Amino acid sequence: MNTEQYRRLRILHVEDNIGDVRLIAEALRETGRDHEIAVAFDGVEALDYLHRRGRYADAWRPELILLDLNLPKKGGIEVLAEINADKELRQIPVVVLTSSSAPQDINRAYALNANRYITKPADLSDLFSVVGELEKYWTDDAKLSARLDAPDKALHRGRADSC
Repeated sequence: MNTEQYRRLRILHVEDNIGDVRLIAEALRETGRDHEIAVAFDGVEALDYLHRRGRYADAWRPELILLDLNLPKKGGIEVLAEINADKELRQIPVVVLTSSSAPQDINRAYALNANRYITKPADLSDLFSVVGELEKYWTDDAKLSARLDAPDKALHRGRADSC
């Protein structure tokens, strides 16, 4: 597959489970496209990244956020509420990718303008399939906002790059 003909996404993955971080990263690699992925391990870190605070002052703006709901420090619903309240951040598509299938979580996420809500499949092949379908949709089909960063801006990756 010639990866140059496809859009390369900048993805912020907000997930506290290192095993899930690694699995999602591997599933994205299996698509054959080299996306830029930053990882935030809790809600506070995610918001610092998105607002470019502290050590994230030079962070690039993601084009897609994969958001778990069950996060330490600040939960995913709170993160989603802050994203939704910010006129610039709310332009970034958010896919909730979580273990929760609770109707109240689903309803709250959509009320806060989540673009999609997916309960993580327990089966590894199903997880890879879901991530592949997500990646294909956001890469090939969806029309995303133009990048706000200059293409040569320094890349700042999350702590899980060694995964």
